[in-house]
Formats: sequence, structure tokens, C-alpha cells
Amino acid sequence: MSSAACTVRETDVRLGGYCLRVQTLRVPDKAADARPWLVFLHDSLGCIRLWRDFPARLALATGCHALVYDRRGYGQSTPFSGEPRGLDYLAAEAPVLHQLLDACQVDRAVLFGHSDGGSIALLAAARFPTRVAAVVTEGAHVFVEDLTLAGIRAAQAQYLTTNLPERLARYHGDKTDAVFRAWADTWLLPEFRDWNIESHLPRIGCPVLVLQGAADEYGTAAQVEAIARQVGGPAEAVLLPGAAHSPHKEAPHETLRLAVDFVRRACA
Repeated sequence: MSSAACTVRETDVRLGGYCLRVQTLRVPDKAADARPWLVFLHDSLGCIRLWRDFPARLALATGCHALVYDRRGYGQSTPFSGEPRGLDYLAAEAPVLHQLLDACQVDRAVLFGHSDGGSIALLAAARFPTRVAAVVTEGAHVFVEDLTLAGIRAAQAQYLTTNLPERLARYHGDKTDAVFRAWADTWLLPEFRDWNIESHLPRIGCPVLVLQGAADEYGTAAQVEAIARQVGGPAEAVLLPGAAHSPHKEAPHETLRLAVDFVRRACA
């Protein structure tokens, strides 16, 4: 099928004993094959479909093919293994991303990561520097803040008292409860309070664009400052007025403008 000028294809990619649902968006630009792919990493409750049309819009505006995928346990991918989630679950996703890029024959990528996906993007850029041309983070975390935990507790209350489970079930089906608990229960563990990935940041040599909504309910500007200050390569940091934790939905035009400009310069 096609969306605007993008040719869109969905398939299941097997990695070991499980499958990830992958969506590719190819743009009709002959030069796109020589450019890095845009690779989108969703947040802690996200999936392919919750990105809506943002990946296609960024792909068309930059002339880059794009890849969007559901991590294991989310959306249309294989459910979680059933084993307790480790405190290093975000770091564990970096080699999975590397395997997925191999399977999809993506040699170089610009990673666009939202929330958990942003943290994974940073960890992947630090671990696989030759594979990552640039990184855009949106509401990423590199340490745990009191505001983050308060936001998760508020989400827990919503999950118990509103139709949030039904809304999430549209995307995750019978995996919904596992998705929510994997996020909330892990982050609220007392031992997770010391989680911190700042030591990885100096190993990131590629350009990084650090985006965050000024009203982000899960993180303060200290996250943005920590990332921009400590990455080893060039960094740009932007707090977006009027946006909360999902700027690509709450300030879509400005987020797109900033990302397009950044990607064009990073791929030049």
C-alpha cells in the first residue's frame, strides 16, 4: 500500500525465537538508497501505530527511507518471554536493534527515539557508533527523577480508574496488562531508583538533537541538559513550549521542522 508518496510495507522479522513487527516506508527519491534510514523507537507504552503519520512525514521531508518497529511484547510483536524484566532492560534493547538492522539490511541509521526509545537510541549510539549516523531523542531519560516516578504513579491510578486499559488494548490487544506493568512496576521498584546511563553518553560521537516538551510530566530539563552536556559529539537541545511528553503529537509542526533541519544537516 502507499501513504502519500511513501510505499509502506509491514512484515514480521524473526530474531532468534521471536518475531518483531516491522513497518518500512520507502520514499520515491533515487538518492534515498545512499542516505541513512530513519529508525523510530517507540516509548514505554507505544507501538508502530501510535506514531501515526509522523514517520512518513519526516521520511518524505528528508528524502530518507524509514523503519518503524514494535519491540518485543508490544503491538503486533511476539509477547514478552514471561521472565521478570531486568533493571538493564533498556540496555538489552540496543543489541536487538543492531540485529534488526542487520536483518533489514540497514547499514546506517538516524535513530529517532521517544521516551524509553530515546534512552535505547542513546545506548545503541554509544555501543554501535559505526551504525548510527545521528540521534534524535524526545523525552528521553538518562536517570530517574522524582517527577518521573510521580508521573508513573499518576498513570497507575488512571489505569485503575479510567478507560486507559481499553484505549491501550486497541494497539496491544491481550498484551496490554503486561505492557503497562512491565513499565510501571519496573520503574517503581526501589532498586530502579539508582538506574543511570550517563556514563555511556561520552561514547556517542554522532550529532544528537535533544527534544523535550517544556511541560513534560515525566522529566525535567535536567534530562535535556545532562544529555547535551555529556555526549561526545555535537548536540542541540530544545525545550518545546506547549508540549508535554510527546512533542511529535503535541507540537507536531515544530518538532517536524526541527527534526527535518537536523536530519538534513546530519546526512549532508
